[in-house]
Amino acid sequence: MGQRTLIITNDFPPRAGGIQAFVHGLASRLPPDSVVVYAPRWTGCEEFDARQPYRVVRHPTTLMLPTWPVARRAADLVEKGATVVFGAAAPLGLLAPVMRAAGAARIVMITHGHEASWARLPGARRILRRIGAGADVVTYLGDFTRRHLARVIPEGKLVRLAPGVDTDAFRPGAGGEAVRRALHLGDRPVVVCVSRLVPRKGQDMLIRAWPMVLRRVPDAVLLIVGDGPSRRSLERAVTRARLWSSVVFAGPVRWSELPAYYDAGDVFAMPCRTRLGGIDVEGLGIVYLEASATGLPVVAGSSGGAPEAVRHGETGLVVDGRSPGEIADALAGLLTDPERAREMGRRGRDWVEREWRWDLVTTRFAGLLAPHKSTPRRFGSRRGAAQE
Repeated sequence: MGQRTLIITNDFPPRAGGIQAFVHGLASRLPPDSVVVYAPRWTGCEEFDARQPYRVVRHPTTLMLPTWPVARRAADLVEKGATVVFGAAAPLGLLAPVMRAAGAARIVMITHGHEASWARLPGARRILRRIGAGADVVTYLGDFTRRHLARVIPEGKLVRLAPGVDTDAFRPGAGGEAVRRALHLGDRPVVVCVSRLVPRKGQDMLIRAWPMVLRRVPDAVLLIVGDGPSRRSLERAVTRARLWSSVVFAGPVRWSELPAYYDAGDVFAMPCRTRLGGIDVEGLGIVYLEASATGLPVVAGSSGGAPEAVRHGETGLVVDGRSPGEIADALAGLLTDPERAREMGRRGRDWVEREWRWDLVTTRFAGLLAPHKSTPRRFGSRRGAAQE
């Protein structure tokens, strides 16, 4: 058996989400006999866990906090000399000293957008500093998150590790025709948005922009994929604007079916925006890269690290997610110039294949786990590059 890795994470399937997919992707690409995952219980987890080639240990509740019951269970899973990976540094990274005492030789903490937000708040910043002090490595998604984390985490611990994209699953021709038939979309131009339904993601702005898009592309359809707390308010907005003939809510979709929903679109859009004085911010936006891998041009909001997942003018367009007019201009411009849209999609696919493939991420991640290796300062700071 090789070096044992224990992944402690609140974010793990079958619960849906970008962080969950990222952590699951990392775990799934390690040798199965070398990894154990400790995660909360979630509806459907028994069936999901049975399909995994490695061991998954479930906490009795749907949320884990850095408390003694969680610490004791995690400590019981640590083998002497093992590497412990926190799937999200905050807040469970506070358990690092307990993991050291239990025998962990190396601690790797993965950060996402919310840790960058913590670095902006005095109280949370102190907690994040404590978390960073317990780590050997703290990963970051891109330049935006690194700048914020560097306020409290020593530069020597910071290493870039962004999510990868399964380019075999997310590809042109991934089943979009079947989705179009099932949803009765026919040959109409489709703008697709795949994301959790929360204000930051910008589905509300898409709906506000949609009448302006329809004035230029009357038969266009907005396909909203996902679920979340904003769903009812979004549906009410569609009703008020009398848009039900051109806006379709697909609801939540299994990960295995997502490529087909991307492939059903002509343009991808998630005009995310920063909220709450900079606290609610997009860390990166893996959906943009999945859409690019599927051959779609993307329209992204300018929040946080989202522009790092788009090459503006090449693979898509970055817009002000607070401006319905700017969003509408970008969408209508791509829908009325299909050759330009297809060329952006081709460039996006090429870019993801070169720089965002999972095998690149896996190699970097494996290098972070070995206690005997020195930690590189960081893998690249080039805007928009996943790894170098």
